[in-house]
Amino acid sequence: MNALKTRLTELLGCDYPIVQTAMGWVADAKLVIGTSNAGGFGFLAAATMSTPELEAAIAEVRAGTERQFGVNFHMFQPNAREVIEVVLKNRDRVRAVSYGRGPDAATIQSFKDAGVLCMPTVGALKHAIKAVELGADIITIQGGEGGGHTGSVPTTLLLPQVLDAVDVPVVAAGGFSNGRGLAGALAYGAAGIAMGTRFLMTAESPVPASTLQRYVEVKDPARIRASKALDGMPQRMIDNPFLLSLERGGFLRRLFVALSSAWQWKAYTGMSTAHMLKTAISALREGDSAIQTMMAANAPVIIQRAMVQGKPDEGVLPSGQVAAVIDELPPVQAVIDGIVRDAQRQLAALTGE
Repeated sequence: MNALKTRLTELLGCDYPIVQTAMGWVADAKLVIGTSNAGGFGFLAAATMSTPELEAAIAEVRAGTERQFGVNFHMFQPNAREVIEVVLKNRDRVRAVSYGRGPDAATIQSFKDAGVLCMPTVGALKHAIKAVELGADIITIQGGEGGGHTGSVPTTLLLPQVLDAVDVPVVAAGGFSNGRGLAGALAYGAAGIAMGTRFLMTAESPVPASTLQRYVEVKDPARIRASKALDGMPQRMIDNPFLLSLERGGFLRRLFVALSSAWQWKAYTGMSTAHMLKTAISALREGDSAIQTMMAANAPVIIQRAMVQGKPDEGVLPSGQVAAVIDELPPVQAVIDGIVRDAQRQLAALTGE
């Protein structure tokens, strides 16, 4: 019996139960192609793509691999409905969609009717149960160790809770980077693992070298911590000057960052100058609640400064704590080969085979 052939590999059509998550500005066509051709399953990060960009990325993936792949999106992004249409148009190759605060039951059913699997990511037991009630086919749970927006429950506690509560395959995320982790997740009863930071720190990653160097340099997991400074919700990031300035800054500092980010994000959000000024006036009247709303809407452009423009001290660095134990940037093929080899060795040792 091959322990690495799970319900997840059956559903997604991949060789190994290893999922590359959809990190904004990072999970591009090249990374998805590399993951797919190495036997894993990759998600395109459509949440930070315009509709034409997504169409071009899907065309590139279709040309670069014969494997199926996934698309991640959020219902609150301006072009969400267009993204759904693009996914359905490419349902012959787009095998799954992932999302956080996700679509309603009717939209989920439209994916299911088209044969596209729904694979939301959750950080709490109650959200996993709700996602299944709405029609999720697979659940990815992300423990508190994971990067970006994250909950407070560690993977080792959240995973068994969700496994006991739902009857769909569960994928474990948060703290995984090697074969020992995959073997452990399978031993818990998970159908596979999902990784973001490990794939971000690869040769195929589009992240500029100046920013990647910051990920390689961090060695203390305590320096990769959750903060509410960016948009009012816990988000795990690497300590850097920009994050510290947000945390120490007062109301006017946060307002300035929110407005300057909104200005740069106009092309994506469709926000008019008049609307932006109206929001600023509202923020001055309402205080931090309006600031947080603006920051949440404009957070992608703040992340973009570091992850796309290569200015790690002028943006934020979303990261799982696992970055502290990664010290090289190998090709995706080498990452997946190593995970598979080590997981097989660990599982063989457990079973005595």
